[in-house]
Formats: sequence, structure tokens, C-alpha cells
Amino acid sequence: MKSQDVFDDREVNLVGLLFILLKRKKLIMSICGFTVLVSVVYSLRLPNIYSATAKILPPQKESGGALSALVGQAGGLAGLAASGLGGGDLYLGILKSRSVADGVINKLDLMKVYEVDTLEQARLTLQGRTIVQGGKDGIISITTEDKDPKLSALLANTIVEELGTTTVRLNLSKAGTERAFLEKRLDVVKKDLKIAEENLKTFCSEHKIVQVDSQTKASVESVARMKAELANREIQLSIVRAKQTDESPDIKALQSGIRQLKNEIQRISGSSVSAEGIPSVGSVPSLGLEYTRRLRELKTQEAILEQLTKQYEVAKLGEAKDSSAFQVLDEAVVPIKKSKPSRARIVILATISGGILSVLLAFLLEWIGNLEDAEKELLNRIKREIFSVRS
Repeated sequence: MKSQDVFDDREVNLVGLLFILLKRKKLIMSICGFTVLVSVVYSLRLPNIYSATAKILPPQKESGGALSALVGQAGGLAGLAASGLGGGDLYLGILKSRSVADGVINKLDLMKVYEVDTLEQARLTLQGRTIVQGGKDGIISITTEDKDPKLSALLANTIVEELGTTTVRLNLSKAGTERAFLEKRLDVVKKDLKIAEENLKTFCSEHKIVQVDSQTKASVESVARMKAELANREIQLSIVRAKQTDESPDIKALQSGIRQLKNEIQRISGSSVSAEGIPSVGSVPSLGLEYTRRLRELKTQEAILEQLTKQYEVAKLGEAKDSSAFQVLDEAVVPIKKSKPSRARIVILATISGGILSVLLAFLLEWIGNLEDAEKELLNRIKREIFSVRS
């Protein structure tokens, strides 16, 4: 059998292919043997890498401190939007932040461990050895790799600690801002309440306590409650506006609630809000009307003080939190077995690759050997041209 028959364009002679493989078996076996030897030596020189994994469960709904409580009282869309803040994506972003990485590097002195000169190089090395994943079940996994099994576990647990420190700092900053705002507002309301008490006391002393009927008192107290709620929502609007744009659903919901309250106050009062929400008491003598005004002011300031005090306490509780909202499901433990390299896989893949290349080379050499003299001369000229270009 002539070997050139194997490369006939019309058909492939399988027996001829087998004949070529047997003819070049020494070449194929030599290449495969060399590949196995090199891959074994290479895989044995690779260091063992150990992986450790920590798992955390972020809160399904993050508490926003006093702001969430304030917006939640507005109801409807605002409360819904406030309850949906945060989540797993937020924690994934914090885990990949530079502040967390720098905290881990400084705490474990990783610049010295990784033998690098700059903080940026240490960040890149740490990033290359850290895998952060969020599952469909909401659980976040932090996997770290290192040649030292103890360091791999320490890395994962330290990243979790830095995540907790960062989230606490962010929560404290937000709660502290809300607490300071409410504290200033409380001081103003307390002064206004004191003035209202003194005015009513002075009026009652001068006029021997003029009483009004129970219906007027009920109207005054009703308007006072609504005005307190109006003031409360205006405070909410001020807090939310400091953090969000006017297109925010929270702001739109609060503005809608404020408009409704003003309309209700106007309806009950029979006058505009600019008239301080005084009920229609045309039949009440002027002395009783003045008493009604002062009583209404006192009730309003009392109601505002009560609501603001509740919000202030919520803000103080939020600021006093000393731990992050996520839960650590599994701490990283020191791994016993290496995670990589898979030396057997390296050798097998290298052997398969070497075998394929050796077979292709055997066919190529056989094809070249069966070329006509003119074709061989042309091939040699091509080789000379290639080498002349390189030189």
C-alpha cells in the first residue's frame, strides 16, 4: 500500500491511517512520554493551595433607623420603599470595597506576608485570592485561598469582621445624623410648648379661666392632632430631602400625605391653614375664641412633642447598635485537604494534548514525505523565505 493513497481527496483509507500511526509509533510514544514527564515535574513543583469559606446571611429587610420609622408612619408607598432598603447586593458591594480590603491588609500585615511594596499590589493579590459569591438563597460565601491553610481561614474570618465594622460605621453615621436633626427640632418644640403653656396660663389667670363647650374642645383637639401629624410629616420630608431627590417615591408620598392633611384641616376648620386651623366658632364670644386659640396651640405643641420624642428614641436606639445586622452562618475553619492543584488532571490533560499533537505531527511528516520533488522544492523555498524575513 502506498502511503499517498491515504490522502486521496475522494476517501479516507482508515487502514492507511492506522499504518501511518504504527509507522510513526516511536515519534508518538516519545512525544507522549516527554509530555507526561514534563507535566509530572511541573505539577509536583506547584505549591498546594488551601481554601477556606465563611458564610453570612444578610438581613432580608434592612432597618433604616429613625428614618425608616418616620417614613413608615407615612404609610403606602413611602413605607414600602423604606422597608425594601439594603439586601444581599449591598453587602456584596461592601465586601468588594477598598475600605474592607485595606482593613484586612492592615490588620494581618499582608504587605509583608505577600512580599509586596505597595498597598495597591497587596489589594490586587488579596482580590485574586478571594472569591465572593451570592447564592439564590440569599447566603453570601466568602472563599479565600492561600498556601498556608491557617492563613486562608484567617483571611476569610477577618474579611467578615471588617464587613461588620464597616456596616456598623455606616449605620452609626446615618443614625447619628437623624438623631442630631431630631434633637435640634425637639429643642425648638419644647420652647414653643413652654411659651404656649405660659400664654394659656396667663390668659386663664387674667380672665378667671374662661371655659368653652365640649364640642369646641373636641374640634380644637382634633385639629391639634392633625396639625401635629402635619408637622411630623413636614419633618419627615426634611429628613428624606437631605438624602433623596424630589423624584423619589418617598418624597412624592410624603408630599401627597401633607396635601391631604392640609385639605382635611381646611375642611374641618372651615378656613385655610394659614388661619392656623381654627374651627368655625362664630357663635363663640371673642374671649372664648381667644381661649380656643391658645388651647389649640398648647394641644398642637404637646402632640408634636410626643411624636418627636418617639422618633428621637428610635434614633438613639439605632445609634447605640454595636453590631451589624447580618448573621454569620459558618465561620471559616482551617482546611485539612488542599483545594488545588489537581495534579492528576494536569498530567491527564497534558498527555491527551501531547497525544493529539503527536498524531497530527505524524500525519504532517507523512504528507511531507510523499510530496513530489517539485512540491518539496517549493516547500523548501517557502521555508527559506520565512527564515530570511525573520533574519
